[in-house]
Amino acid sequence: MNTRQIFLQHIAQTSPAPIGLEMVKASGINIFDVDDKKYIDGISGFSVANIGHSHPKVVEAVQQQAAKYMHLIVYGEFIEQPQVSYAKLLTEHLPSTLNCVYFTNSGAEAVEGAMKLAKRVTNRSKIICFNKSYHGSTQGALSLMGDEYWRNSFRPLLPDIYHFDYGSQQAIDAIDSTTACIILEPVQAEAGVVKPTKEWLQAIREKCNKHCALMIFDEIQTGFGRTGSLWAFEQFNVVPDVLLLGKALGGGMPLGAFIADKKLMDTLTYNPVLGHITTFGGHPVSCAGGKAALEVLLESNWIDEVKSKEKILIELLYHPQIKNVNIVGLWAAIELQDFETTQQVAHQCVSNGLITDWFLFAQNCIRIAPPLCTTEDELKVICDIVLKSLSSI
Repeated sequence: MNTRQIFLQHIAQTSPAPIGLEMVKASGINIFDVDDKKYIDGISGFSVANIGHSHPKVVEAVQQQAAKYMHLIVYGEFIEQPQVSYAKLLTEHLPSTLNCVYFTNSGAEAVEGAMKLAKRVTNRSKIICFNKSYHGSTQGALSLMGDEYWRNSFRPLLPDIYHFDYGSQQAIDAIDSTTACIILEPVQAEAGVVKPTKEWLQAIREKCNKHCALMIFDEIQTGFGRTGSLWAFEQFNVVPDVLLLGKALGGGMPLGAFIADKKLMDTLTYNPVLGHITTFGGHPVSCAGGKAALEVLLESNWIDEVKSKEKILIELLYHPQIKNVNIVGLWAAIELQDFETTQQVAHQCVSNGLITDWFLFAQNCIRIAPPLCTTEDELKVICDIVLKSLSSI
């Protein structure tokens, strides 16, 4: 069997039609296949590669840490310098109430930990979330998933979960003295890059304060500069009680985190002890790589340049087949006629050297979210490929 046949036979598949390109290296905004064909990564590995692929400082940090030590013991028992230094760096760039980091293996695991934290802190079980939301595919996170198509085959799921339309007054009204938490994205990703009003988020914050419910922001996709600020919540003058991170957090290595005030996080240490535990969460190599990636981002001007690059997307993404474009920072959802058209365009983009995809709850939209290090000229090339691909179908 050739490599593709082995891939299809022995690697568990997530869909009947994977992209199926055999990649052998990646650098900056580009990925190269086994035939040395170059592709622009137009989706940053789904917002993982915000600083691009294989940045030398990240590679060096990973190599140096791997040479010192990798896994030693279950998370939280030994003092491991990569975890400590990365947590310190993160909290230095967060509000004072977000001062304690619990590292996990992934964003979905961060969601699971935050759900447990909210129940432990409030002694309540009611969770409010949103239609067309995505928080991961584990059982608890799946219970929050904002579409019955994705949930139905895996029922029964967690009870006392309530879904509302994003941006609705009904969600605010539902927050009461029985609510443990409300979990939401400050920009809803898989709905097609939907940005709420500042007033709506502030009203949720006020209602949570009134009823002592936790406000949890899922910034797993929006975090690390994607929307034009380090954290999307900075644009709304709202500070969550718990912040969820993943994807770009590890700089290409697997890593997630939920972050809260220490007085909240300490509730996981008793009644029961080990209230939340993980073996590989906060892996020292992942933390070393993630810290290096954040340092690269903070030392660059890439976040400051997001708004000018956003303008390029607004100006150039015009075509008779484009019905609408939602753009927030360096992140666009290009609405087309239907899913069939979106598939055709995505496949044509790949043929033309651009990796793109669609959105889980907006399957008639093409996703554009290249690394933040993408230059303006490279961004224009991305737009040109999208328009060329549209014109060829």
